[in-house]
Amino acid sequence: MTSVATLTLSHLRSHRRTTLELDERPVAIFGPNGAGKTNILEAVSLLSPGRGLRRAGGDELIRRPEALGWKVTAVVQTNGADHEIETEAQPGQSRMVRIDGKTVPQLALGEIARIVWLIPAMDRLWIEGADGRRRFLDRIAMSFVPSHAQSVLAYEKSMRERNRLLKDMVRDAHWYVALEKQMASSAAEIIANRHATLARLRAAQRDAETAFPAADLELTHPDRELPEGPEALAVALADGRPADLRAGRTLIGPHRMDLAASYAEKGVAAAQCSTGEQKALLISLILTNARALREDTGAPPLILLDEVAAHLDAARRAALYDEITALDAQAWMTGTGPELFRELGDRAQSIEVTESGGESRVALVDAP
Repeated sequence: MTSVATLTLSHLRSHRRTTLELDERPVAIFGPNGAGKTNILEAVSLLSPGRGLRRAGGDELIRRPEALGWKVTAVVQTNGADHEIETEAQPGQSRMVRIDGKTVPQLALGEIARIVWLIPAMDRLWIEGADGRRRFLDRIAMSFVPSHAQSVLAYEKSMRERNRLLKDMVRDAHWYVALEKQMASSAAEIIANRHATLARLRAAQRDAETAFPAADLELTHPDRELPEGPEALAVALADGRPADLRAGRTLIGPHRMDLAASYAEKGVAAAQCSTGEQKALLISLILTNARALREDTGAPPLILLDEVAAHLDAARRAALYDEITALDAQAWMTGTGPELFRELGDRAQSIEVTESGGESRVALVDAP
């Protein structure tokens, strides 16, 4: 399995210095709003590539008013191997990552710990813009194929350069050919990874015994079906230049895809479901992602669930906790009080977070 054995937050948001020593069980974190519970989950999320569960810039993470850099250090155990991970940033500088004492690119984190999460900001995922749904799907895709993140970054970089040419009304084809070839290559990888991710999720849902609803999932594009393969995508980009010039931006590509979902048993689109059903669908997908990763890698991912228990009745909470423990996953969960985790009993380790003078204080306590 994958678990965090030790975690240290230094000058990260409300935590001046917090150190936790943990076993492999799920982690129940409780305390009043604003005490710094989510900041602990954010620190764990920074053990994966990217900007963490809040998508914060490096300077946003620094504890104020000291204006020092922040640092997260952890020992992560995966399939019997221990790895020391350090990630930090000084004001105005890029984030640095070290694994076992060696400086590495951020993407290397994806080979150590697979991490999936659900936070309250995602509760409106099904009813807001497609951008959030693409990020949600790409996080899942990255958990299966860590190199997916590099494909997305490469595509976005090339698209920004192409859009600059379009806005400047550059019509000479020679300026576009190389960029469109790069975009098409990355786009083909992104599209293939997204389709493979949906296929993997569908398979994991079919084989699951779960108290949470299955979702029918589909990828869509607003204009037409995207061609497959880099050559066909390069042709589509070239053919689309006149329309793109008029719009001042690229109108075709994976950046315009959307994730459509429906409550499978009822045949109702996720956007038309009740708030509780929408939340249950999100939880279902996170658990499905975790089950698939366990089957594929031999270890479940770390699961981060911020304030998830507050939206569930006692029966559904018990079902969630049963599924997490059946997965043998170290899930990190937050809530305002220990009563929200009572159904876990001694299957979890508990952490109480309080706040004093703008600083978070943390204590390991007996199971709720």
